[in-house]
Amino acid sequence: MKTKHVLFILTNAAEIGPNKRATGYFFPEVAHPYEVFDQAGIAVEYASPLGGVIPEDGYDATDPSQLAFRNSAAIRRLNHSRKLSEVDVRDYDAIFFPGGLGPMVDIAGDPDVKQAVLAAWEAGKIVAAVCHGPAAFLGVKLEDGTPLVYGRKLTSFSNDEEAGYAQADVPFNLETALRAEGAEYVSADVWQEKVVVDGRLMTGQNPASGGALAKEMVKALKGEAS
Repeated sequence: MKTKHVLFILTNAAEIGPNKRATGYFFPEVAHPYEVFDQAGIAVEYASPLGGVIPEDGYDATDPSQLAFRNSAAIRRLNHSRKLSEVDVRDYDAIFFPGGLGPMVDIAGDPDVKQAVLAAWEAGKIVAAVCHGPAAFLGVKLEDGTPLVYGRKLTSFSNDEEAGYAQADVPFNLETALRAEGAEYVSADVWQEKVVVDGRLMTGQNPASGGALAKEMVKALKGEAS
């Protein structure tokens, strides 16, 4: 059986906002999906706008999944991420954007990220993101000029969650921005698991949703989706 490949596209931003809050990718939003893909026999590779080392945030050594990822060869590969402009996303079966506050700095507006999302979508690949990761979808327009997210069901870190977490640091509210581009945004109560699958567009709301989102991606990659 052909091995499926997922490309994680991560932030290079190490700080955010007027108070220069330290940030990066949110550790469990990589560790939990990686664990799901690894157990399913799906290969994971890493890219970022600048390539190289990826700043991290939110590591919890009491979480066995995070501890395992910390001690894995996978995190060493992550910190040698490929430069996104040198990667052809059509070589992968899916692309995935983990969250953290970092994506609100670079992933939200990076032109190579927008091109990667569009190329993956037009090639029929799975396009997925969790928490602040859906910032990658902002500004992506299809051939007819329609925003990628227009009329599509999705979720992301909610305005209510941001109000209690990083409102003073983020440049905009992701939920509001996605709604402004026409997304049919839905969410669960704050910090509760929520995954939305709209065809090949798959999203998770917050850190609690990363593993569940990866399981939905595995179903689709293995042709088991209902």
